[in-house]
Amino acid sequence: MRVVIAGVIAGIVMFLWGAVSHMLLPIGQIGLEAPSDESALSALQSSLPEEGVYMLPWLDREHWEDEAALAAFSERAGNAPYAFVVYNPVGRDPMAMGGMLGMQLLSDVLAAILAAWVVSYAVVRFFHRALMVTAIGVFAWLAVSVPYWNWYRFPLDFTLANLAHLGIGWYLAGLAVAWWLGRAPRT
Repeated sequence: MRVVIAGVIAGIVMFLWGAVSHMLLPIGQIGLEAPSDESALSALQSSLPEEGVYMLPWLDREHWEDEAALAAFSERAGNAPYAFVVYNPVGRDPMAMGGMLGMQLLSDVLAAILAAWVVSYAVVRFFHRALMVTAIGVFAWLAVSVPYWNWYRFPLDFTLANLAHLGIGWYLAGLAVAWWLGRAPRT
């Protein structure tokens, strides 16, 4: 039960840090750009068949063994813009955040419970526990954000801002875990 409580506290800390980093600091906006013209959405509606993640230009897997198709794709892709598009044909009011905030809080709490569980097995000092939770957050960045930067060409400033968000946030959450787990258990 101590681990769950530590995780809930740390998850709330992480959630609150997310609010600060996205609403009060520029960290949550770094790397996001405003389009000069939103008419591209109508082109997406006519070009993308359904909800999904799309990479443009694209080469179907069935052509991966075809040397001529690979060469043509390489030439075309080397001279064309690149896009990684998360597409949903159904709109959603971005200001109606209730459900998304609830899901974010749940996600933060579950991640923090997992981090608290891992750290609970370590017989270490307060700051070592906090740094262990921070390392878990940086691990998540290395495992997800760096490959997205490398393979899907996410902007470097966006990727580094994500490191700041996760590194600082999980350090703060780690302080909460270390504090709660370091308390003497009730007898």
